[in-house]
Order: sequence, then C-alpha cells, then structure tokens
Amino acid sequence: MGWMADETGLDKGPANHVPLTPLSHLRRAADVFAQREALVHGDMRLNYAQLYQRVSRLASALAARGIKPGDVVATLMPNIPAHVEAHWGVPAAGAVLNTINVRLDVETVAYILGHGGAKILLCDSAFVDLAEEACKQMEGPAPEIIEAPDPVSGITATGRHVTYEDLLASGDADFDWIMPQDEWESLALNYTSGTTGRPKGVVYSHRGAYLLTMGTGVAWHMPLFARLLTIVPLFHCNNWHHSWLMPMVGGTVVCLRDITAKGIYDAIADEKVTHFGGAPIVLNTIVNASDDERREFDHVVQVYTAGAPPPAATLLAIEKLGFVVTQVYGLTETYGHVTECLWDDDKWGHLEGEERAAIKARTGVLMPMMEDITVMDPETMTPVPRDGETLGEIMIRGNAVMKGYYRNPQATAEAFEGGYFHSGDIAFQHPDGYIKITDRAKDIIISGGENVSSVEVEGALMHHPAVLLAAVVARPDDKWGEVPCAFVELKPGQEATEEELIAFCRQRLAGFKTPKKVVFQELPKTSTGKIQKFVLREMAKKL
Repeated sequence: MGWMADETGLDKGPANHVPLTPLSHLRRAADVFAQREALVHGDMRLNYAQLYQRVSRLASALAARGIKPGDVVATLMPNIPAHVEAHWGVPAAGAVLNTINVRLDVETVAYILGHGGAKILLCDSAFVDLAEEACKQMEGPAPEIIEAPDPVSGITATGRHVTYEDLLASGDADFDWIMPQDEWESLALNYTSGTTGRPKGVVYSHRGAYLLTMGTGVAWHMPLFARLLTIVPLFHCNNWHHSWLMPMVGGTVVCLRDITAKGIYDAIADEKVTHFGGAPIVLNTIVNASDDERREFDHVVQVYTAGAPPPAATLLAIEKLGFVVTQVYGLTETYGHVTECLWDDDKWGHLEGEERAAIKARTGVLMPMMEDITVMDPETMTPVPRDGETLGEIMIRGNAVMKGYYRNPQATAEAFEGGYFHSGDIAFQHPDGYIKITDRAKDIIISGGENVSSVEVEGALMHHPAVLLAAVVARPDDKWGEVPCAFVELKPGQEATEEELIAFCRQRLAGFKTPKKVVFQELPKTSTGKIQKFVLREMAKKL
C-alpha cells in the first residue's frame, strides 16, 4: 500500500532517515545559536555553546558511572538549571529520565524509585533528606544520590554526597552523545498522581516528544528568540516539553524556583519573558497580586493554561493586564497539552466580556501533532452528536500518546481499548467541533439522577468578588444521593457568608446545582497548582 511499482534503491539510510528526538534541537542550537542566551537563573547566564558543553559533561559523567542506554536516571528537583540540563544530559547518555514530584511523600518517592529502577538520583540539596529516607524505604538497590545546590536561591550543599558541579567536572565536554537508533526508544518516565492507588509510570518516546515540541511551536506561534518562564514544573510532563522546544527557536529558558506573583512579574519586567504555561491558579495569582508585587511591562505575554477551565472572571481580568491566555488540555499520558482553544478572530473578535471568556474557556480542538481527539460514548465507542450538550468521554489518538504504562500491560490495554486513549474526562462537542470539558468522570456529581458539573458550579462561585478560589465536590446525601459541596478560599481582607454564596449561586444556577454546603478554608493544592479534589471529597464525606 502506497508503494510505487519499482522502489529499488529507495531504502531508508543515514542520509535520509534520522530517528526523531528533541536532542536534535539542542545539537542544532549549539551551532546556529551558539552565543545566544539559553538558560538564566538569577545572575547565572549560559549561552547555547556553554549549555551544550555542560550537557555533554553530564552525559559523559553518567556514562562513566555505569549508566547504559535504557537505564533510568531520576531527578528530585524544582525548576533550577541543573534540572533543565538533566533533560538533555540524561537522554544524551542514552538513559531514560524519570522526574519525580518534589512534593510527594516519602513512601510514594520510595515506590517510584523502586518501580522505575533508577540507578542515579539527581537531587536538589533542599530535598536530600527526602531522597535519603526514600532510598531507605524503597525495594531493590538504592540509586546513588548526586546533590545539586542552588546558590542563587541560598540553597547550599549538605556535604553528604557528590555535588552536581563535581559530577560535571569529571565529564568530557566533547562526549559523543548517544542518540537513539530507533525513535520509539524510551526518553522519559513520568508517574501519574496516584490519587487512587499506586501511581502508574507513563513512558514517553523520543518520537512523541519531538513531535510535541514541533506541534507546540506551530500552535503557539513561537517566534525566534522567545523567552520562556518555567512555571510548569520540570517534573510535570517535563515542563509540558517547553524546555525541550526552546532551542528550536534559539529561545531562553528562565528558571523560577518559587512560583510567586512577585517572581512572575519580576521575570516579565526584568528578563522580558514572552511565554509561560501554568494552571488557572497561576492566573489567579497574577490577577490578585498586590501593588508592591506588580511590575510594569511593555510587551504581550503569551500564556498556556491547563487544568480546570479558568473562570470567566479570571480570564477577563488577566487580559487587561497584558496577557493573552490560551486554554489547552492534556494529561500525563499525552506528554502534556494536546488540544488548544484555537482563537478565530473572524468569528469571535467582536465578542466582549463574558461571551468572549466563554469561548476562550473551551477545551478546544486537537493540536497539529495529533490525529484525532473527539468525544465518544465509552460503551459503544461511537462519537456523540456535536450538539453542544450530549456528554461523552474525550478519546485521543495521535503521536503524543504515551507508549504505555511501565510494567503494567493490563492497565495499558485498558487505556487503549478500541484504538483510542481513554482520558476519563467528560465533555461535549460544539457544532464547530470545539470540545468543552465538563468534568473528570470521578468529579461529576449525581444529584437525584441529574448530573452536576463541578466546573460549572465553581465558575459561578468565582464570579463573586470576595472569592479567590473555589472547588466543588460531591457530598453524600441520604435523599439525593449526592449534593454539591463547595470549598472556598476568600481573597485577603474579603468576607462572605455561606448563605450569601449559596444565594449568589442560586441566581446563576438551577436549584439542584446550587451548593448545599460552603466550607471556608485554604484549598489543598498539588505542586503544579491543581486543587486536590480527592482530599476535599474525603473531607466532604465527614461533614
């Protein structure tokens, strides 16, 4: 199929077929953009020639310590330069990069180290105690710990392990990178959040990562010499692959260890940051920054936001501050974002206020590297009508879908049943094909037989001027089965009562969708800023 009658001599070879890998971006940038700024952290500056040399030293040093192609090297680091370098240096040694969330408990870190089989653990000095305790508790041989202090942030070495800089000093700057022979070779191992049982190890290929960087560059209109702020953690879908993308355009990665409003505004004003990704809570942080945290800037900042759709009130507020926000959607299993709310100015440019925000909050359409993303009935695997109301499950097929779950073929087969990846997210499709997510399957509230979208209720609450954050979960109810229960975090200095917020929602929602209980407290969040609804569900059960 697809072959001509005579293809003699038209075989693949080294001249016309090179395995796809994001490593190629940095090898090119080290030549084409050698003197351009590549990596920034405070007063630390590296150009592409320097970054390439350091990455080569890291790959060489890992190989000298016995790391072979296919071995796993783990990291336990925030967004610091060593973590960016590891994203290149570990695969340049032929190894698989396993980035571990620094907010996890000891038991979970121990499980990931044991399950993934890490041989070496690159660890920020602030997390050495966590790493050491996890190594004691894990099953199997413990990895060697290499610790990376962060002097820019005042984090000094413990003195208990070889330091990252000493490791690099032992390496060869002229090391010949071990490039993949097959683009389906494994590049990265990322573990799911594990909110329901043990986390699963999601395996990325060199091919998928390369195509995600290319698709993102096109979709985000990424210009030459863009400047990216690392708000999305490097341990979360590998920073949505944004750091792997930047050498393609000769761009600069600006590290931000602690995600604060002041840190974001300072980076935009001082480092001329043009792009970043982040959860909706990051947008909220920017919008609600105090006067002494804000900085003036004279350029537009492009933002990808993912997670629950940003409330209309947040979108309206942040656009006035000089940010252009694009809603994207994806999962760990899809390398990060795979849909975007592609804005069409011809169709929607005239819209203002909440009408404009409602369009921008859509989950969107598939990005260029994907083949098919649609909403289906999970039982019949047939597409639901594109009527803007019929619910189904988001199904995904394309080049940025994981290879599978590491050492878990049964879970992999279940996730890929019917030839699509089953996202577990509930959505509908508009007539124009744009998807609108309504909830995670586990977050849908079924009250008296009616489905209640927690996202819809949260959106109503966020319109209240005193509300900073809102999360809505199911609370067991003897009469209705489940009822909406709202957990609300108020803005500093603001006040509101339970009765006031319930009445406020009743003006905007059907009665059965209105929260029956409102709890005021700080909301539990993951390291990426997502609200931990599983914690709130347990709290709601006990109310």
